[in-house]
Parts: sequence; C-alpha cells; structure tokens
Amino acid sequence: MRISVAQLAQLVGGTLRGNGDVVIEDAAGLAEAGPTDVSFLSNPKYKAHVKTTRAGVLLVSSDEGLEEKTVILVKNPLEAWGKILTILNQERQKHPVGIHPTAVIAPTAVLGAHVALGAFTVVDDGAVIGDRTVLYPHVYVGAHSRLGTDVLVYPHVTFRERVTVGDRCVFQPGVVIGGDGYGFVLAQGRHMKIPQVGTVVIEDDVEIQANTTIDRGAVGVTRIGRGTKVDNLVQIAHGVDIGTDTLVVAQTGIAGSARIGNNVTLAAQVGVAGHLKIGDNVVAAARTGVSQDVAPNQVIWGAPSQPMRDEMKTLACLRRLPKLMDDFQELRKKLTS
Repeated sequence: MRISVAQLAQLVGGTLRGNGDVVIEDAAGLAEAGPTDVSFLSNPKYKAHVKTTRAGVLLVSSDEGLEEKTVILVKNPLEAWGKILTILNQERQKHPVGIHPTAVIAPTAVLGAHVALGAFTVVDDGAVIGDRTVLYPHVYVGAHSRLGTDVLVYPHVTFRERVTVGDRCVFQPGVVIGGDGYGFVLAQGRHMKIPQVGTVVIEDDVEIQANTTIDRGAVGVTRIGRGTKVDNLVQIAHGVDIGTDTLVVAQTGIAGSARIGNNVTLAAQVGVAGHLKIGDNVVAAARTGVSQDVAPNQVIWGAPSQPMRDEMKTLACLRRLPKLMDDFQELRKKLTS
C-alpha cells in the first residue's frame, strides 16, 4: 500500500490535521509504528503511547494535545482502522484460484462462475457452490449442501449433507457445520442414538471462527442469523436459533433448542441451558451461566445469571465474608467468656 495521508483521510471519511503529503505504506500499533505507518487510538488505556509514537498519521476521535502530530479525525477510529486493514489484507492475501487437479467434484455437483477449489477439496453429490466462492485445501462439502456467493472457506472445514450457507460468509480453519446433535435416549439401560435428520442454515455475512462446531437440528433447523459472528471454540447444539448481528465469544456453549435474539453478546465461556429464550440486545458477561429465560435489553452476569448490578453486590458481600467471620468469632468469644 502506498497512499498519501490526504488520500487516506478521504478513504475513511475523516478530517485531516497536519501534513497531507506524507506517504503511508503500512499499518502498525502505536508502540511499533514508524514514519510510513498509520496507527490509531480508540482505547484510552493506550493514550500515553500517543505522544511517543513515531507513526506518520494517527486515527483519533480528538486531537486535543496532539497539535504536533498529523492526525485524521474520525468518529470511530476502530472502524476507520478496520477499513484500512481491509485494504491491506486484500493486497497481501492471495486466495487460491481455479480448480486444483486433486480436487474431487461429484458429477452432479454444480459450481458457479470463478469458483476456486484448493488441493484435496471434496464437493459431494448435488452440492451447489456459488459464484466466486473460495474453498481452501481439504474442505469437504457434503451431499446437497449449498454455499452462496463470495463465501470464503479456510482449510479443514466440513459442511455435512444438506447444509445451507448464505452469501459473503467466512469460515476459519477447522469449523464443522452440520455434525450430529448430541441426541440419545436411555433404553433398557443403554444410551440409544436418536438419528439427527435436520439441517443447519447459516444466513448472509456470518463469520464462524476456528474450531467451532454447529450441530444439525434433530428434525428441524439450527439457524445462525444474518451478520452474526461466532468466535473460536464455540459449541452450538442442535435446534439452536440465533438472531441477527449477535456476537458469540470464545468457549461459549449453547444447549439444544435455545433461542438467542438479535444484537445479543454472549461473552467468553458463557453457558446457555437448553430450551431457553434470550431476548434482543442482552449482554451476558464472561462466564455467565444462563439457566432461565432472559428478557430483552439486560446486562447479566453470574452463575446462575442475574442482573449485573446485583451480581456485583453479591461479589462485594462475598469479599467481606472473611472479615465478617473474624468479627463473628471475636463476638462469640466475648459472649461466652
């Protein structure tokens, strides 16, 4: 990337303060940036680094105290940073093109225009791959599954049979979509498997990150709504329905048939019990255990979950218990002496 600061300001829709002729070639963090790098500040925690950074230009929401720096004023520095990194990524990352000779494509499979299939990919009977979709090496697309247009699939991803994926989705390495749900019944003292004959539907603009598993419905659909982002090492069980633009963070587990609303955030290591409903705009803080329905527009924490304010009061009381216990023992000694 070679772009002037003035051009960069236009690109991110910001206001330039300083030398617009500086040429930017790369992006870097505040501490590592040099004179040809762009950097940014969005977290006040790193404000001390701004004055010492050597970055050629800074993306900031305020230029207070930065009169000697070249800055681009934007409403959301992190969003502007994301736009710049998107350009850098497009320049640097070269996806597979064409169909590798070791790819295995069933005669009944349908490939769209400009599809790329990496080495040892398998596209099974009746599968459909949309235009410009890229499958890296060792991807498996099961029978009668459908992948939309501009889908990006990294190595060792598995789509089992009859899975449907929308447009512009991204799947990081090791994802498994449509594996059997955990369905068993105790019969005559033994665990008998209940066949999982449903499917998975993933809507447009979803990203699923590395080593996450999304199980097929037992008889119906496991659904991931448009624009939802699922982090690494997440387990989503059979029949779960997740709404639009929801964030599911690392090591979260969602049990069968749970219903998660729109714009929900499930922070790291959240556990959601089966058959529950979580309303729109709920935030569940890290390590929350959700054991009952949650109404919309709440921030919850704890196991079992409760409103965050209540959980913080509970924790404050718990921290006082040793002192209270000492006081109790002292009082008992006085009463019994």
